[in-house]
Amino acid sequence: MMWRSVLETFIQIFEAGIAITALSLFIRALSFNLRDRVSRSFAILLACVMVIFSGEAISGAVTDQTLSEFSLRFQWLGIVYFPPAMMHLSDALLATTGRPSRGRRRKVILFSYFVSTCLVISLFTDVFLGPVVIEEGLSPHLTYTKYSAGFTFYYLAAMVLGGIGIWRAYRRTRLKVSRRRIGTLLAGVLFLAAGSYPYLQIGSGFASKFPVVFLSLVVIGNLGILLCLLLMAYAIGFFGASWPDRVVRSRLVKWLMRGPVTVFLVLAFMTVALRVGDLYGTTFTVAIPIITALTVLFMEHLITLVYPFIERWFFHGGERDNIQLLQTLSERMITRGDLREFLEAILAAVCDQFQVSTGFVAALGEEGLELVVRVGDENTLNQIGLDESLLEKVGANEGNGSPVLFAWGDFWLYPLYNLERKELSGLLGVQRLEEHQLEDGLGEALEILGQRAEMALEDRRLQVQVFEGLQDLNPKVDLIQRLRAAVRYDQSEILSDLDTFSPPKDLALWVKDALSHYWGGPKLTESPLRRLKVVQTALEEHNGNPANALRAILKKGVEQVRPEGERRFTAEWILFNILEMKFMEGRKVREIALRLAMSEADLYRKQRVAIEVVAQAIMDMEMKARES
Repeated sequence: MMWRSVLETFIQIFEAGIAITALSLFIRALSFNLRDRVSRSFAILLACVMVIFSGEAISGAVTDQTLSEFSLRFQWLGIVYFPPAMMHLSDALLATTGRPSRGRRRKVILFSYFVSTCLVISLFTDVFLGPVVIEEGLSPHLTYTKYSAGFTFYYLAAMVLGGIGIWRAYRRTRLKVSRRRIGTLLAGVLFLAAGSYPYLQIGSGFASKFPVVFLSLVVIGNLGILLCLLLMAYAIGFFGASWPDRVVRSRLVKWLMRGPVTVFLVLAFMTVALRVGDLYGTTFTVAIPIITALTVLFMEHLITLVYPFIERWFFHGGERDNIQLLQTLSERMITRGDLREFLEAILAAVCDQFQVSTGFVAALGEEGLELVVRVGDENTLNQIGLDESLLEKVGANEGNGSPVLFAWGDFWLYPLYNLERKELSGLLGVQRLEEHQLEDGLGEALEILGQRAEMALEDRRLQVQVFEGLQDLNPKVDLIQRLRAAVRYDQSEILSDLDTFSPPKDLALWVKDALSHYWGGPKLTESPLRRLKVVQTALEEHNGNPANALRAILKKGVEQVRPEGERRFTAEWILFNILEMKFMEGRKVREIALRLAMSEADLYRKQRVAIEVVAQAIMDMEMKARES
């Protein structure tokens, strides 16, 4: 009796676990691989498994006969649609391996869906399945009728046809890893089909005579189904996926740990708690919410702590150090905002040392010195004079490649040199008062803080180079990933025409940013548009200056918006006038709106259209440059 109770507990846990796992994998298939035909057909199969085992679990947990019968008929909804779903999956696998249906397989699948739909309609009557039977010591089940035998034959025929289809797909693959995955699907589908059939309807006599043996077989079958679901989900995850294999494996394992594994443990602890309560003649109803909350919190915390190590040691192989470096890059990178905050802190420390309120940090860019951070009196800062004469003064004061503090107008200036490259990175300036003398120790403090500012500027410069390299790599990586997804199971796809260049999604935004700094600024000098071939080609005409080359391309793009003839302020000229007045002439929005006699909201809408036209013009120039 005790063994029977233990086996029934395991059956309840596994039935609920299978239903939850199928639901989780069904949601994952809809979320990530819905565009792939194999994944879509597998999602249908998962839906059938979810319905079968959720209905089975509910029928075994309720005591009301009406509710039990409803859950059993609901279970049969999944059983009836399982045969066409199985054949659907086999057809998708054959098509993926280069053997699409010529019409016969498609007709057979559609006919099987029609037959299953008719059987579902008959579930509302007692013709196909009789009323619920509740026998002592057995789980509730529906009465077997003479028409049920026909369904058993239909179920077996679908198993055979589906198995043959997957076997043909297996034979068509040549890669060892592909054969292994399709072989896993073949074994999994057959085991799912064999384990999902309600044997209690035809074997109730055997179950009542040998209950422990029957329940043991059910436990083994449910455990096998759970393992098959996981293995099939692993194999299906590679179909149509452009990610590397390690990413597919890692994401699937993490998904399973956060979803099915966590919920499975919650249900297991809840079921055990209820069984223990029944054993001692009490109820642990109050403890159930506590057990649920503690299990979820513990699992989420455990996954957060342990999963990075699992991922590093089991999925990344010999490349774990490089991959870990890339994964932690976002935590160690210096963004423009981070750089500004750090330089502001340094500037505040410098101003505190000198007991002044005005200072700045300037970075040397392609167009000369540009203020990065500034604090204090604007009038004083505007009189700095960041021009060629200042750069000449810095060069004249350079001492053996080391920075030398010097006075420039109302400021002490400390050149920010990169000592390895022996190049100027920028300037740190602080307001100079008459009583400030270098021998007071202020010069030494400025040098220390200046070196830290230079380190930040240099790190940012290196990271910008890294990001530009990654962005240049993106088109090639995208092509490789698309090829990987195409050729995993059908080698003929390697010969398909996959265009190596596609317009960037953020092209219009890049154009807008570059136009906003048309006459100089980081959004122009650091614009991703500089990597376009048309801009690279224009470098020769502008002495290798990327900013001037990009400015010329933007000018050409704006000129293509210009209508023919003399400039006017008519409807035909609105787009060009907005671009000319806003970005070329630098006028304010309100002034432009008044001049063009439109509202500011309408102006912004027209501006967006104008920028998109310029972006399209630049893309046309880019395509011509690539063709030539």
